[in-house]
Amino acid sequence: MLRTGKKFSKPSLSRVINGDVTLKEIDTKKPRHRLDHFLVEKYPDYNRNTLQTFIKSGYVTINRTPVTKPNTAINEEDIIELNLPDFLKDSNVKATAVENLKPKTVYEDENVIVIEKPAGLLSMAKGAVTLEPTLEDYGLLVHRLDRDTSGVVILAKNPETQTLLRKQFQDRKTHKTYYAIIEGAPKLPAARINLPIQRNLKHPTTFVVEAGGKESETFYEVKATKKFNLADVQEITKLIQAHSEYSGKEFKAGKTYSLVMLRPTTGRTHQLRVHMNYLGTPIVGDRVYGSAKPNTTDRLYLHAASLEITIPESRRVTFTTDLPPEFQIFNQ
Repeated sequence: MLRTGKKFSKPSLSRVINGDVTLKEIDTKKPRHRLDHFLVEKYPDYNRNTLQTFIKSGYVTINRTPVTKPNTAINEEDIIELNLPDFLKDSNVKATAVENLKPKTVYEDENVIVIEKPAGLLSMAKGAVTLEPTLEDYGLLVHRLDRDTSGVVILAKNPETQTLLRKQFQDRKTHKTYYAIIEGAPKLPAARINLPIQRNLKHPTTFVVEAGGKESETFYEVKATKKFNLADVQEITKLIQAHSEYSGKEFKAGKTYSLVMLRPTTGRTHQLRVHMNYLGTPIVGDRVYGSAKPNTTDRLYLHAASLEITIPESRRVTFTTDLPPEFQIFNQ
């Protein structure tokens, strides 16, 4: 919390103390504010839902007393403090970035909604308090994509449909097609990868190919291979930055990249990333299995292009999405 001995010379000014950075003076000659409306005006980097979550979680005090109701009325002499824990201060969630995380609706009926998830959108909340939007904001979670993976996702609108759809994933009754940009090129233009995967005991959040692991199968097909020159790097970086918060800095002139189609028949965690890395051709932007550094500002270049599944009323449907613009550079 920032403490100050400064006295305000203007009696019509309330004091707002940001527990992290600054002391602000706010004109409150207007009619009394609701607390959440007041904070929205003063913290434009956070949307209203996020600020309401802060209030409900006890991170806001009025005159040193915690409040948990967003509609609390404030007076001109109130001292309002926003005290965020470090993990929330460091999250750096900006309003402009959140705008880029809004998914497109591919299909919707009374039971399901199918969306195109942008890279950067979380599938589910990481903890009790989450500043960012997640897939769970749009429906009941059926399956997940890694945060930096984009593409088609199906969500349920009721528990019965959620159970029906989840069972199809568990029973391998769905068919998924992905596209990825990888480093280099595999020795074979197309092949079946049948390599078991298990959790890495040395690093439990990661997975490795291991003889005693679970059966894991992926089909791949190389669609295009290209050695990037400076113009290619500049073009792909421009395409990436035009529609996302990512930098495109993982692409280097003089290096060879391939666009591959991937069809997993099993659904192991990180399966595609582990299999492609095992071949010596990791997915570009992979912080865990590839050459990308942990602090890279770039995305994982993996896109879920289509999903075939049976939705209620026994209809078998294939939902598709277009490849992101940067993937289409291989067609030029």
